Amino acid sequence: MATAMSMSTTTATATTAKTTSLMSVSLRRSWSLKAFSVKAASSRCSTSEFDPKIPIEKAPTPPFSWYSLPSFHSLELDRIFYKTWQVVGCSEEIKDPGDYFTGRVGSVEFVVCRDDNGKVRAFHNVCRHHASLLAYGSGKKSCFVCPYHFNSLLVDVDFTWDQHFVWVPSYIGRVPGWTYGLDGPLLKATRITGIQNFNVNEFGLIPIQVAIWGPFVLLNMEQKVTSDVDDVANEWLGSASEVLNTNGVDSSLSYICRREYTIECNWKVFCDNYLDGGYHVPYAHKGLANGLKLDSYSTTIFEKVSIQICEGGSMEGKDDYDRLGSKAFYAFIYPNFMINRYGPWMDTNLVLPLGPKKCQVVFDYFLEPSLKDDKDFINRSLQDSERVQMEDVALCEGVQRGLESPAYCFGRYAPKVENAMHHFHCLLHSSLNE
Repeated sequence: MATAMSMSTTTATATTAKTTSLMSVSLRRSWSLKAFSVKAASSRCSTSEFDPKIPIEKAPTPPFSWYSLPSFHSLELDRIFYKTWQVVGCSEEIKDPGDYFTGRVGSVEFVVCRDDNGKVRAFHNVCRHHASLLAYGSGKKSCFVCPYHFNSLLVDVDFTWDQHFVWVPSYIGRVPGWTYGLDGPLLKATRITGIQNFNVNEFGLIPIQVAIWGPFVLLNMEQKVTSDVDDVANEWLGSASEVLNTNGVDSSLSYICRREYTIECNWKVFCDNYLDGGYHVPYAHKGLANGLKLDSYSTTIFEKVSIQICEGGSMEGKDDYDRLGSKAFYAFIYPNFMINRYGPWMDTNLVLPLGPKKCQVVFDYFLEPSLKDDKDFINRSLQDSERVQMEDVALCEGVQRGLESPAYCFGRYAPKVENAMHHFHCLLHSSLNE
């Protein structure tokens, strides 16, 4: 863990003095008209306002600027999201050759596909001609054809709806424009007679490192990294890999569906809410709390993973419907992926920043194969899950509005339960200062 748990007398004295100074400043700022000018003066892109060396019992939380500044958002994209393994989808989406799906991380548009030889590949979803996106949504293709400069005989073009309800040409029965193979090379570039200093071998799609772990597809934008599955697991999960496997996080479950939420809050607000050790559950999620023994809640910290476990509640008074089972297992994988294993279910939460004050959360649901055709059980479970998600959306959007208040600069931790949140903030500080 990045936090120092023992310190010399000299360091401890300095830390105490620093913390006392911070708290003194906080008290002077709180609920004062001066807070307006103080907050304006501290609205800068800086990581120095959070010190990971301060123990959780004395530490202030990261300042409001981490959750609201455009410059800080840009820094996070460059130093975190473009340099870490990012879960972008499920292997179920690309089972067969030609299957593909698209997505975006920050400003990086990507396409993931399975080529004709069955190999999973990922590329920047950008035509090398004039930067048009090549593919939209998901589906099946024999090649990627740029929609920008295709044959003008529109009578030969069939338009269909994609999953985002956008008219997309499927290029049936006509001569294509710039065309790329599923393995990346440029296969055709029309009407370029007379072009000079052009090497077709240098104008294929730009690859992105891709790996499969369990049912998850991961990308890493850094070209120097390896995609060997063992190396990826070690870098992404560290020593927590085996713990996930032994708690039912694997490829044996059946994929059920996806739900997406756009939330008016910084992506870290959603993560913080997830990492509070169940602190908010009895107050905000009364239905969920009834199915858990919250006094059994425990948190274990690994290198880049934190795991929260809570026993399920008594079955007395319940009917045969029980989506939570005997134990709830919640794993947070730095920086933005969560795995929830409970009863016969597993759902995952992928949090993607859409700006300094907005994020998208993608939920994928998996179920034990014996129940994948039980429509009533699935519908009831998803309704219960939806209720919890909407409760969290309201909480997170309320926090973001509070962060904008001139009365707030930073907060404090509940040391006995919010150690996973503190660990997350320490990892952020480390990444941002590399």
